[in-house]
Amino acid sequence: MQNSVKADFIPDLLIQGDIVLPDRVLTDCMIGIRDGLIAGIFEAGAIPSGCERIDARGKLVLPGVIDAHVHCFSSLQEGFVYATRSAAAGGVTTLIDMPYDAGAPVVSADVLFKKRKRLENEAVVDVALLGTIKKTGGLDQISKLAEAGVCGFKVSLFETDPERFPRIPDGELLDAFRLIKETGLPIGVHAENDEIVKSESSREHSLASTDPLSHSRSRPKVAESEAVLRALELAYATGVRLHIYHVSHPRIFDLVDWYREQGVMVSAETCVHYLTLNETDLLRLGAKAKVNPPLRTESDRKGLWQLCAAGRVDFITSDHAPWELERKQKENIFDNAAGMPGVEMLLPLIYSKGVAGGKITINDLARLLSENPARIFNLFPGKGQIRPGADADLVILDPEVKWTVDETKQHSTAGWSPYNGRAMQGKIVRTIVRGETVYDGTAIVVESGFGKFVEPDKNKQGKQISHVIY
Repeated sequence: MQNSVKADFIPDLLIQGDIVLPDRVLTDCMIGIRDGLIAGIFEAGAIPSGCERIDARGKLVLPGVIDAHVHCFSSLQEGFVYATRSAAAGGVTTLIDMPYDAGAPVVSADVLFKKRKRLENEAVVDVALLGTIKKTGGLDQISKLAEAGVCGFKVSLFETDPERFPRIPDGELLDAFRLIKETGLPIGVHAENDEIVKSESSREHSLASTDPLSHSRSRPKVAESEAVLRALELAYATGVRLHIYHVSHPRIFDLVDWYREQGVMVSAETCVHYLTLNETDLLRLGAKAKVNPPLRTESDRKGLWQLCAAGRVDFITSDHAPWELERKQKENIFDNAAGMPGVEMLLPLIYSKGVAGGKITINDLARLLSENPARIFNLFPGKGQIRPGADADLVILDPEVKWTVDETKQHSTAGWSPYNGRAMQGKIVRTIVRGETVYDGTAIVVESGFGKFVEPDKNKQGKQISHVIY
């Protein structure tokens, strides 16, 4: 940290508050921003008055959240417009959008370019994009997608739809792992065993049960762990960087750790709903709590928090899937869409239930919501930390404010939240992207198109500045 500056250094903006760094919190210090970048971190009073200032004294200044698991186009009414507005209100300054768009999965560079153009016209926060592959015959697009700027790939071991969300056959999957290894990008998997799920689902259907918990019974833990093991073995054989999406129970992290010890480059996330809900919430919320993999036991929920505190969870995401209520109101649980809106609640819930609840530290939160997703998807060092040279992506959170979740005031087209009515501790009062306020604590204050497409920093050089560093 600097206690004096060059006489000619005048930042565009100063923010004074309690600054959350990777290893500590700097109380009552200042961040200087210039040309959209963090130019330095200073002691209070080190810079003369005269430039624009934001007084956040007594509040936490956090690195902008990177939600690495968002479905902007599962519901076409959501799109970039509403998903990124929800992100901004939730302190998410960069989101990574999934490639399973309704009607146009991102299976080619041409589709990616069209999606990027739409992003640049509609988004209000920054967005990175993933690619995927067809069920068969799309492997030639892998290198083209990498050249076009995807930050990684996602494939599924379970089939929801043969065109939009297919199961990739094992032979095709092995070839994809080999080719993606050559790009240096990660490949992520939706890990559920297709045959086990279909067999268990048939059993539940035969019982004609209307019990919402039949959804959880139809997708047992072994369906997830077996699929994870298959992906880990393929990663071991090919050397590709592997990411496991939406891990729902602790055993998966034991498997991940075991393969890491053997040299596999693997990361794994959990989601905010697995940390804040359990399978009994299906009885209370019905299909609103239906998600794949399903919610697990209360013991699993507590175990995931313990792994977060121990540093064994790489990051936490929302798996934002903003289905409208009509897709969540069928009597038979199996006739409803899976997924729930969450990007706007990711940071508030992890702060309230995690940090304020004494389960993790504020530095754990910064690692789980910002730094690690940036590193794994090659967005670091431009994103993910409060550090000189990085984009000035910041969130100001008042830790003293108590409030209650009101689903009618959220920004998603879903119009509902599984967390409606929850008592919360700590409130977002400002979201800043590249030095500009996009959310002022009440409203979105930038136009659609402010957000930018973020490409992976393959050389990890970052941006160079000539100002002071802490």
